[in-house]
Amino acid sequence: MKKTALANLDAFNKETFRQDLIGWFEQEQRTLPWRQDQDPYKVWVSEIMLQQTRVDTVIPYFNRFIEQFPTIEALAEAEEDKVLKAWEGLGYYSRARNLQAAVREVHEHYGGRVPDNPKEISSLKGVGPYTAGAILSIAYGIPEPAVDGNVMRVLSRILSIWEDIAKPATRKIFEEAVRELISHENPSFFNQALMELGALICTPTSPSCLLCPVREHCHAFYEGKQSELPIKTKNKKQKDVQIAAVVLRDREGRYLIRKRPEKGLLANLWEFPNTEISLAFLHEKDQLAELIKEQYGAIIETAEMTGQIDHVFTHLTWHIHVYKGTLLSLEEERSDLKLVTEEELKEFAFPVSHQKMLKHVQEHK
Repeated sequence: MKKTALANLDAFNKETFRQDLIGWFEQEQRTLPWRQDQDPYKVWVSEIMLQQTRVDTVIPYFNRFIEQFPTIEALAEAEEDKVLKAWEGLGYYSRARNLQAAVREVHEHYGGRVPDNPKEISSLKGVGPYTAGAILSIAYGIPEPAVDGNVMRVLSRILSIWEDIAKPATRKIFEEAVRELISHENPSFFNQALMELGALICTPTSPSCLLCPVREHCHAFYEGKQSELPIKTKNKKQKDVQIAAVVLRDREGRYLIRKRPEKGLLANLWEFPNTEISLAFLHEKDQLAELIKEQYGAIIETAEMTGQIDHVFTHLTWHIHVYKGTLLSLEEERSDLKLVTEEELKEFAFPVSHQKMLKHVQEHK
């Protein structure tokens, strides 16, 4: 492996590279709330939130989350619905459920202290190699690699690595590179500096090479190949799903909402009645009414379509036809089926798509 992908490491001035990188980070690092101290719990929460999500988006969520759940114990003992509500709008909700499950394990089995060794921390739910490395290096000063897309992009350019970063096996190459390069005196700043460099300077398109503190070390810059790296194959084509959904209110103005199943996409979040549209039905309004009668034990007045909302996931896109209607009768409320007032709606966590639906219907004349 080293003779091919990491051949450029042999003649690489590692010490100067570390000094240039860390020196830049000490001067230019952004002021971020999770950098105020090295609390492993806060580092952990921030790293989970930052997966698939921009820093600017995460900051207010992180602040509210830590205010509501300031300690391992507070999150471990919180109701899941409250945790999901605090996460509402961030997406990828399995991150929140896995985080709470792992925090409960830390609370019960490790006395509330986040483990400080690779084996134990990697056994926690939702903690992969990157998150484990980030917590160990940033919070505990342990020289473990924390390799994400940012880091792979930066190092692919600096070391001229032409392996496909979309392939899971390629991560091992970059982890080996970080193990050779990482500062043992300050692994926290080293790993954070690589991430920061990828976020601010060595960006996916149009990298700011003239501002780069480690330009002198970069093979891709000298070869004029920085725009060609990293190599990354495109994802498979997304699946398009047609959905009909209805916002229903009864005669008293209460909304009918349902809790999604414990497993699968958007697990345990609340939603308005909806169904994937079957082409076997000529009229989706009839299909919607039939579904609500069968699955919800509810009779509705003919719904009115108010428009369409598209919502994109990483692997599929929902094309939602939005209806509004009146709930005439409901056999019974259940633990997963409730009638709630507009004020009570604020207590339940909804996917972004259903938040958009509610706003759309409320604004519809």
